[in-house]
Amino acid sequence: MGTLFRKFLAQLIRVGAIEIEEPDGTRYTVGSAQTQPPPLVRIEDEGVKAELLRDPELAFGELYMEGRIVVLRGSIYDVIAVAMRNMAQGGGSRWVELLQETRLAIQKMMRNTLRRASANVAHHYDIGNDLYRLFLDSDWQYSCAYFETDDADLDTAQRAKQRHIAAKLLIEPGHRVLDIGCGFGGLAFYLARYCSARVTGLTLSRAQLDFAEARLAEEKADISFLLQDYRDIRGTFDRIVSVGMFEHVGRAHYSLFFRKLASHLAPDGVALLHTIGRYGPPRGVNPWALKYIFPGGYIPSLSEIVPAIERAGLYATDIEILRLHYAKTLAHWLRRFLAHRDEAKALYGERFCRMWEFYLSIAQCAFEYEDQVVFQIQIAKSIDKVPLTRAYIETREEELRARERLDLAAE
Repeated sequence: MGTLFRKFLAQLIRVGAIEIEEPDGTRYTVGSAQTQPPPLVRIEDEGVKAELLRDPELAFGELYMEGRIVVLRGSIYDVIAVAMRNMAQGGGSRWVELLQETRLAIQKMMRNTLRRASANVAHHYDIGNDLYRLFLDSDWQYSCAYFETDDADLDTAQRAKQRHIAAKLLIEPGHRVLDIGCGFGGLAFYLARYCSARVTGLTLSRAQLDFAEARLAEEKADISFLLQDYRDIRGTFDRIVSVGMFEHVGRAHYSLFFRKLASHLAPDGVALLHTIGRYGPPRGVNPWALKYIFPGGYIPSLSEIVPAIERAGLYATDIEILRLHYAKTLAHWLRRFLAHRDEAKALYGERFCRMWEFYLSIAQCAFEYEDQVVFQIQIAKSIDKVPLTRAYIETREEELRARERLDLAAE
């Protein structure tokens, strides 16, 4: 087993290096030499090797959660970064490739029924708002921020994301706006305050709904929040926006999602879809993340989204690809979580903390070293309802900044 395990590591790690400590204390380094000491990983028992060989993408996270893999030098992020950088460059075995191909075929067929969708959302979003308080920005935005400058802090970047989306939506005072997957309500409050919109927010998370409604009781605004699936939408809306929710729809339901959007968008309406995506061909979701973090999730390629938009009779009027913005967002979240790790441990225990560290680290690396990006797709029912150039985005953003400054001065 030891020889086979070392051969597997040698196939995987060719760029960078990782030092391994065996259960008996023996140490060796895999990969290329480095001027700085590489991450040092201890294997606590011999069974670790067999589990990693059988299914490395699933087992690695599980073994780290269980404390059977321990990082003695560096961090779990450092270890994942080396592994994912190599996998992105073709490292790994044919066995891993076969597992990925099989998972992709299965995940393409997964159906998120109404009941299953609610259970999937509860698994991640209803674990307690005390957790999200530890690492989110002051407006509780649990989605990719928009970094207009490299040194922007998290609050600034999340506000820039709200402003950027609002500008693309071309909202006029009094417009009826539907926010599908409204999260903790931050975007809804922004659109109501700075765009004078009448907003309806949909969520399947009871914890998020309670948070948003409590905020609404304090900050009076023309907003209603509903515990409702997108398949149960009622009414017609001038604008529809969905941020960080499409990843939970499931590939088998893409056509239905856009048909619902088309049915409830006014004839002169505009919509904006903000979703994690892949810039490469379709690929399966990491099995560990699917099992422990986002059950039922699927990360689409653009080639899977656009045909569904076309079939619904809609126009994709603008597509922007945010490349490393989510990597930077996740780096902020990881630093904040680690700064409050003792609080998280008191609330959820050590195993949960190791799981959350692994999640934030592997997600950050997916945007840094693999093919994950964020798509912002502007959609309309009529081809002439959006300006012919993108100059309006910057103009509207400046108008929104001016309103934000006036609001801040009034406080």
